[in-house]
Amino acid sequence: MPEDAVVGLAAVTVLAVLQQAYFSLQVIYARRKYSVSPPSTSGPPQFDRIFRAQVHCSEYFPVFLSVLWTSGVFFSQGVSSACGLLYLYGRLRYFRGYSQSSQQRLAPLYFSIRVLWVLVGSSVLGLFLSFCRVYLELDLRHELGCALSLV
Repeated sequence: MPEDAVVGLAAVTVLAVLQQAYFSLQVIYARRKYSVSPPSTSGPPQFDRIFRAQVHCSEYFPVFLSVLWTSGVFFSQGVSSACGLLYLYGRLRYFRGYSQSSQQRLAPLYFSIRVLWVLVGSSVLGLFLSFCRVYLELDLRHELGCALSLV
């Protein structure tokens, strides 16, 4: 696979890793600020919100990477990369909002979950189209393109 076929996905992946590192650093700073020594995972409410925001983002990280790459390889690198950037933006807003107040996490959470579902849907569609092309010798993507150009 040529590198230009995945450069967008790779760039979003590196940004996502850097974002996870940023979230982890925020927990380290909060531990120092609120005097919460490891391995403790609870402290003042301000620390708890930062810690929980980081944990929640880490829990979704493997799912995000899986569907980002599956969608990008089998559906569209451009669409998947754009969705990936939107997801990262939503997660940053989620982290910042949750750090301030538990209520401020909800809108960004719902936004990022919707974007994640778009990636899941495009992954499933891309895999289905590839399965049909490889195993059934039926290129539905090409057939659909031809049918749409006739309309």
